Amino acid sequence: MKMEKIITPTIGEGRDMRMQMARDNEMDGYEKMDLYNQSTIDKLAHHYYEILKLTGEDPDREGLLKTPQRVAKALQFLTHGYDLDPREILRSAMFAEDYKQMVLVKDIEVYSMCEHHMLPFFGKAHVAYIPNGHIVGLSKLPRVVDAFARRLQVQERLTTQIKEAIHDTLKPLGVAVVIEAQHMCMSMRGIQKQNSVTTTSDFNGAFLSEKTRAEFIHLIGSRLH
Repeated sequence: MKMEKIITPTIGEGRDMRMQMARDNEMDGYEKMDLYNQSTIDKLAHHYYEILKLTGEDPDREGLLKTPQRVAKALQFLTHGYDLDPREILRSAMFAEDYKQMVLVKDIEVYSMCEHHMLPFFGKAHVAYIPNGHIVGLSKLPRVVDAFARRLQVQERLTTQIKEAIHDTLKPLGVAVVIEAQHMCMSMRGIQKQNSVTTTSDFNGAFLSEKTRAEFIHLIGSRLH
């Protein structure tokens, strides 16, 4: 029977190993970075503590001791889009390019919070534009979606905000945005329809043409990959 030798590092060796792992992770882009405004977290946590009491719970029991802080951090993360400038995101990666065909990034995951009930809605966004002298780094389109989605939102406004940011910054020949999402305020409460999907769209410029819009709709519905 083969026996494996288990080597237990000393305290000093263990510390050195953890430091090396942290450096390796940082180089590989895996280091977790959580940035919060602690003053805001403390204020939110105080209110969540009181909310727990109002629901009839005991916020001092073991399972809930850290819940106010956790929920406060979660809320700050879920609304961090207020600290982002979507137009600046686009301007950071604009490139002059003589390309005047459709650029489409589809199936962008969307996670947002309904401003009416503060419950999540989630789904996919499909974003296209036709350049007019400038293109933008492809990753910036999902970043713009996130910058607007990570706020208290309604899906209709979210759709239009994405379109307008791209239009105002890139000055393209046209922009098209479609969002398909499920709303927990309709699934978990209220009408309680678990399989309903809400679709919103907004188009301008060249996408007001029936032919161009039809091409966009065809592409977002096809599976080319």
